[in-house]
Amino acid sequence: MPQELDTEAFERVAVISDVHANIPALTAVLAEIDATGVDLVVSCGDLTWGAEPDRTARLMADLGPRARFVRGNGDRAVAELAAGRETRRPRESWILARHSASSLEFVQGFAEGLVLRIAGLGPVRFCHGSPRADTELVMPGTSPRRFAELSAGLPERIIVGGHTHVQFDHTVDGLRFVNPGSVGLPHHEAEPGLAYWAILGPDVELRTTSYDVTEAIEVGHRLGDPAADTIERLLRTPPTPRQIEEDAARLTFSD
Repeated sequence: MPQELDTEAFERVAVISDVHANIPALTAVLAEIDATGVDLVVSCGDLTWGAEPDRTARLMADLGPRARFVRGNGDRAVAELAAGRETRRPRESWILARHSASSLEFVQGFAEGLVLRIAGLGPVRFCHGSPRADTELVMPGTSPRRFAELSAGLPERIIVGGHTHVQFDHTVDGLRFVNPGSVGLPHHEAEPGLAYWAILGPDVELRTTSYDVTEAIEVGHRLGDPAADTIERLLRTPPTPRQIEEDAARLTFSD
């Protein structure tokens, strides 16, 4: 999908990312978003790659013009599998089968990137991993050289991306990179049952929302998710930001 440029200006924008079809977390976050009275909700990708993709797609599609969607590597995988790419793991077939025709059409419509004008911040670019790759691992410890490379040729000085599942707001050499964190599978050191997101405008406000993590764990087992044990481990004892920093320095790009 092409990059999208929205010339309309927004006062306040809620940003979510890496929901991974975690319905209990998403519904809790959307309830808080509704209470804030934002103008728009932006998803930075990896929305439906998880246990309940159809319910996730319906919830977000029901927001109508109040939402914009950027494609993550998980969303791209869903589209590629639907187009006939051979499956490599059992969970790929399982997740594809849990997408209805309308959910697939919804995911296939996500943009590769998005630029919005936000009060107090100016033009802001939204992506998944980075503007150059949806699998790029970007963290506060990422080198200034790599920040310069991933933003080369872009006029925007604020970039919002996800993928690492770590919430942060970091500025280097005049470039501000914000990760709202993950709604559905955060990498953090706090207690289980927290979903991470952000509000933009007139500055950046990093937010957390509590939800019933036990419900999120049980649904994967109940529905037969091949990764249910892995998801339970990630929700109860997730990787720490330090571990993700090490991966980002070593790998640069990773699914």
